[in-house]
Amino acid sequence: MAEWGDVPALKLVDVCRSYGSGDAGRLDVLRGVNFTLYPGEIVALVAPSGTGKSTLLHIAGLLDTPDSGAVEIAGRNVGHLSDAVRTGIRRDEIGFVYQFHHLLAEFTAEENVILPQMVAGVSRKEARVRSQELLTQFGLGHRLDHLPGKLSGGEKQRVAIARAMANRPSVLLADEPTGNLDVHTSDKVFAELLSAVRASGLAALIATHNDALAARMDRVVVMRDGVLTEI
Repeated sequence: MAEWGDVPALKLVDVCRSYGSGDAGRLDVLRGVNFTLYPGEIVALVAPSGTGKSTLLHIAGLLDTPDSGAVEIAGRNVGHLSDAVRTGIRRDEIGFVYQFHHLLAEFTAEENVILPQMVAGVSRKEARVRSQELLTQFGLGHRLDHLPGKLSGGEKQRVAIARAMANRPSVLLADEPTGNLDVHTSDKVFAELLSAVRASGLAALIATHNDALAARMDRVVVMRDGVLTEI
């Protein structure tokens, strides 16, 4: 495991988020969440459906803004910056992996990993080298020119993970990244994900319902009543 740096890769301070209006119609989803994630650290987020897990990940990933509290990336409070600035930070510093791969069906595996790099300003030549490096790392060196429709479920998710890591983010956020796979494939893909994350030294927060997968990470935090509790 990489040594953890002194400055957190991600920090949430008293983050609150509610939806609706009025006492009767308001739903308090996050009630003062505090969380710190260091470089090189992999943390499991365990939360039943409907308890605010996705809201937490969206706020941590700058896809949503908190009603109050601070979101810090590498020591910088970024929670309430302009949309344009947040978009740039999200592109450069945060990688996302979802339960469903969300690959672009008309592009090959290699192109799906190339595209986010080109959006970030990387040359096509450099992006192709990085794409091939990552996909080979995930055992897909022979599938570079295959469209998603020609890939298995596990292969699609490997491409999605490679895409999330393509721009060398400092934080990886994953929402049930292997939850849509069978048990054998899930275990294999998850092992590859952990190995890649540890080798890169980035910080990862991975939501899972699987206690066995959670136990393989460095720490486990549980969402209860809108706050995080560490096990």
